[in-house]
Amino acid sequence: MNLVNEIKQNVFKSEYHKLLVNIMYTHGWIHSKIAARLKPYGITPQQYNILRILRGQYPNSARIKLLEQRMLDRMSNASRLVERLRQKGLVERSICKKDRRAVDVIITEDGLNLLKILDESEQKWINEFKNIGLDNAKHTNKILDALRG
Repeated sequence: MNLVNEIKQNVFKSEYHKLLVNIMYTHGWIHSKIAARLKPYGITPQQYNILRILRGQYPNSARIKLLEQRMLDRMSNASRLVERLRQKGLVERSICKKDRRAVDVIITEDGLNLLKILDESEQKWINEFKNIGLDNAKHTNKILDALRG
């Protein structure tokens, strides 16, 4: 899949501009693939991210602030995502006993079970990246880290 062919644009201001557009396009491409895989389970990629963070904290709870700090999509509203997950029975919320202004969130058994199901198919998602090879994956990770660096 070639960027120029995908977006029907062959002139860029520079190679760096093309890189920026390529990263943005690739993000959208990956996000839509993940969203399609999660849709049958009734959750979004952002909700999936929250569940994974909470599983990492389990059996302890997490505060909304911690979720916001660890989320991949920092523009998402963690409180709203948690409320939607609560409505689906995947998390529970409670007022923090030490600080009544804070809310503790913990993943439920249903949430853990959903993640187990998704874990089984996650390897299929990861296998799609194997076409670039391990050395290229490592190199790409270094480049992306340096870009944010």
